[in-house]
Amino acid sequence: MTFSVRWTTADLEALPDPLDDTRYEIIDGELYVAKQPSLEHQYACGELYAALRAWSEQTSFGLALFAPGIIFAEDDNVAPDVVWISRQRLRAALGADRKLHEPPELVVEVLSPGAANERRDRDAKLKLYARRGVDEYWLVDWQRRRVELYRRDGPAFRLGASLTDADQLQSPLLPGFAHAVDRFFFPEEF
Repeated sequence: MTFSVRWTTADLEALPDPLDDTRYEIIDGELYVAKQPSLEHQYACGELYAALRAWSEQTSFGLALFAPGIIFAEDDNVAPDVVWISRQRLRAALGADRKLHEPPELVVEVLSPGAANERRDRDAKLKLYARRGVDEYWLVDWQRRRVELYRRDGPAFRLGASLTDADQLQSPLLPGFAHAVDRFFFPEEF
């Protein structure tokens, strides 16, 4: 007989604080462990956050947040790279623990190298965010210099666009937002 452990938020809280930059997430009761991302990963996250923050400051529609904790349920606890959430949704989503407990409109994940990391973001997180009510999911691949935009289509996501360096990223979710895709990636001259 095999037993599988179903991890919860309480299990994470019982773990000792990591001595390094290890990050823990739980998706459908499964524990995912990741190390501190690369320079290129963090550069892409910073540029995405900056672009969303600048647009948010111009429009006052909501907030861009960098790596917030989202606790959908005891067995669904993640820290996406960047999110955008409207002011109205933020009021309902923010819990007493100052973490989000409801879905933001937009979640952005920047892929980390490795098959397991890619499976987590392309499969487990895509399904989780769709199931939990996120409206758009941007999957950013800094190695291939590509951005995939998934949009809600009923209960699931549908690939709405696959953008490369030459494209402008726009979204019906963010009226007036436009940003050159190549600016999200670490400059090649370095």
